[in-house]
Amino acid sequence: MQHITLNNGVQMPVLGFGVYQIPPEQTEQAVTDALAAGYRLLDTAAAYGNEEAVGRAIKNSGIPREELFVTTKLWVQDASAEDNTLRAFETSLTKLGLDHLDLYLMHQPFGDVYGQWRAMEALNRTGLAKAIGVANFYPDRLIDLILNNEITPQVNQIETHPFFQRTEYQDLMREHCVQHQSWGGFAEGKNDLFTNPLLAGIGKEYDKSVAQVVLRWLTQRDVIAIPKSVRAERMAENIDLFDFELTDEQMAAIATLDTGNTLFFDHHDPAMVDWLAKRRVN
Repeated sequence: MQHITLNNGVQMPVLGFGVYQIPPEQTEQAVTDALAAGYRLLDTAAAYGNEEAVGRAIKNSGIPREELFVTTKLWVQDASAEDNTLRAFETSLTKLGLDHLDLYLMHQPFGDVYGQWRAMEALNRTGLAKAIGVANFYPDRLIDLILNNEITPQVNQIETHPFFQRTEYQDLMREHCVQHQSWGGFAEGKNDLFTNPLLAGIGKEYDKSVAQVVLRWLTQRDVIAIPKSVRAERMAENIDLFDFELTDEQMAAIATLDTGNTLFFDHHDPAMVDWLAKRRVN
């Protein structure tokens, strides 16, 4: 597995396994299969409701802790965010059955962002969170956070797929040494991604699937990807992407698919902000 060095020297796999939208009752088996397929980066969140199942799979795998890279995410915290954040972290750590996290992300750019980040900085300094970062931060929010705090986020996990490529934003993150990570790399199949003629044609040249082409495109851009599946054969297929390389011409062709717009939800939409702020996570 290839790794990327974060701005604090931590090594993070370039490809991992995400458990978003996997029901808790299916998560333990899915993570067990993913680990058997060779994944060592696992990505969950308090909001997903499946941290305990991820923890059971880790415990039962027998894989040494130092070989794993585990990420979870902090949900929106409001007043007294520093105390609330520390409690939320401890809850996630307990559910996962771990003594530290490799990466702790602020899941949304809302609530008492600065209180949350100060608590996350403290967790990072003590080593309980080896790396800290954010998710769903647009450029203005990210730069504001960087300029007004001591620790620059190691990672920003954002919607990134062939139809929303975030190329200019990646350049800005590189400038500030923030690692780009993708969520929704397959766009959840929207815009007929899995039958897209361009992607399918490129895959045919290498005897690879559209999914493998997309993941190769992401990792070749130095974007960390976390594909999800509940099928063991699909997990094995998705991780089998380091034996081919897309040409400059193919990368340029895929760039033409970019629409520049989200396919899911707009964090600038007041209705979406209101919905996220009111959602509670136990």
